[in-house]
Amino acid sequence: MAKFSMIPHRAMLQNRLSVVLVVVVVVAVLFLERQIHQLNYSLRRIEETLEKSNSRRMRSTPSIASKSSTDEFVVIYNRVPKTGSTSFTGIAYDLCHSNRFNVLHINTTRNMHTMSVADQMKFVHNVTSWTAKKPAFYHGHLAFIDFGSYGSSQQPLYINIIRRPLDRLVSYYYFLRNGDDLRPKLRRARQQGSTYKETFDQCVARRGYDCSEQKLWIQVPFFCGHAQECWVPGSRWALEQAKFNLANHYMLVGVTEEMEEFVIMLESALPSMFRGAVELFRTGQKSHLRKTSHKLAPSEETVKFFQASPIWEVEEEFYNFVLDNFHMQKKRSLKTVDGAVVPISGQFLYEKIRPK
Repeated sequence: MAKFSMIPHRAMLQNRLSVVLVVVVVVAVLFLERQIHQLNYSLRRIEETLEKSNSRRMRSTPSIASKSSTDEFVVIYNRVPKTGSTSFTGIAYDLCHSNRFNVLHINTTRNMHTMSVADQMKFVHNVTSWTAKKPAFYHGHLAFIDFGSYGSSQQPLYINIIRRPLDRLVSYYYFLRNGDDLRPKLRRARQQGSTYKETFDQCVARRGYDCSEQKLWIQVPFFCGHAQECWVPGSRWALEQAKFNLANHYMLVGVTEEMEEFVIMLESALPSMFRGAVELFRTGQKSHLRKTSHKLAPSEETVKFFQASPIWEVEEEFYNFVLDNFHMQKKRSLKTVDGAVVPISGQFLYEKIRPK
């Protein structure tokens, strides 16, 4: 009898085990589903984090796109004295509010054209990291500084204007003595003494300091930079370095004698900063902001004296190099339509882009 009574008990036990097994399987399935859900959630978070990280890295990594961003533009105009720089800078000041950029004057101690190594490093750091003042237009009578030499991956857009060397010197000579129409009542240091009313020709005849050959040496060193050899009057090495810097570091260099074309090309290339510059220049409000008073042209004898100088020869060669380069850029960038000079645009497009 005892043998037959164990059968229902065994069946009951098997039923209970089946129920427990089902429960275990259900719990395991639910647990696995929850784990899979959590893994999917974690995977999405990781993907989002990677996307944000890549986005930040793309924004921080220097590239063609980041350099061309209008919010990051830094233009440096290391202006050469008496080349029309005040007139051109006046246009920038008039446009900065409407075009939303900042204009900053680089004021060096005692109007020196070079800086110490420490100050150059500070200047490079300030210009590249001062994001609150970007986009920015810096201007000042300062020699070229290569930002890459100070470890910066960010390069500013250099621009400049130069003038025929002897014309520039004559203008500067009379400016020191007679001033200009911008501040006609300002008394200057040269407006006194026995040589105050001396003409440029008379100064050259007596071999005066303000009209010496050495005073021609300014445009080449401004483009050459801060190296000692840059400031050796007549240096052929300085000339070649100035040419190299112009070709490799300057976006645009114009000439005083053709400033309107320079302004047209600049507005076309950087409209976010210089939109409206051509109109301001053509209306006459800024085209002759600072004109030297009582300026006399040098005599033929004076011109021949300078043309015999090695310093004049090097400065003149650099001017002609700039002029030829500017004319080439004009030919590629400007055209005449109904008697008006206008920029050429739309000379390239993108095609055969893959993958679609």
